[in-house]
Amino acid sequence: MLTYQTWKKPSVQFEIDPVYKGAVNVLEWTYDHYGESVVYACSFGIEGIVLIDLLTKVQPEATIVFLDTGVHFKETYETIEKVKEKYPGITIHMKKPELTIQEQAETYGDKLWERNPNQCCQIRKLDPLKETLSKGNAWISGLRREQSPTRSQVEFINKDDKFQSVKICPLIHWTWKEIWRYVHKHNLSYNPLHDQGYPSIGCFHCTTKAIDINDLRSGRWKGKGKTECGLH
Repeated sequence: MLTYQTWKKPSVQFEIDPVYKGAVNVLEWTYDHYGESVVYACSFGIEGIVLIDLLTKVQPEATIVFLDTGVHFKETYETIEKVKEKYPGITIHMKKPELTIQEQAETYGDKLWERNPNQCCQIRKLDPLKETLSKGNAWISGLRREQSPTRSQVEFINKDDKFQSVKICPLIHWTWKEIWRYVHKHNLSYNPLHDQGYPSIGCFHCTTKAIDINDLRSGRWKGKGKTECGLH
């Protein structure tokens, strides 16, 4: 089995079919290699909705992890409930940080996300994911190459030094239009904030409507010189 410790870039070739663009092929390979040890860390954005639908074609009883920071939009939590109803076989684990928002404020001061967003992301996202991934050999992410320059070189299978894991990215070749085409074709429920100018959705303190229609992540950490929470 391919693990972080035994990493060598796999020579396997995935068929980039016109419908799924390799995604189902990659997911089948992932579960053949990792079985129940693979973790899908889902933010329940539009890419996540597509990936969950594809995932259930391969593994109807998959386990999904949501990093529940405690400060997500209510629409995000409502979307999770709709996903649970549509796919009763899956398990969604709401992974919370060690500190509540109040405990974080008592330890680090109020509104840490404004003063030091990187530290806030570390406490509420990175540390919980690191703990989760320590129990498995690989994790699935909804990254697409088109999303940003920092993601343009992502491969289907990646060595993840940050979390000492193997990161699987089935959607790397999908475009924004193809994601939405799939959603509408299959009548999938999604976060209504996408229809209100939020192409990328995170915690409500650090997410605004996109300020640049050509940059899907331009509404994240506005004015902070930050575009990633650090997971990728």
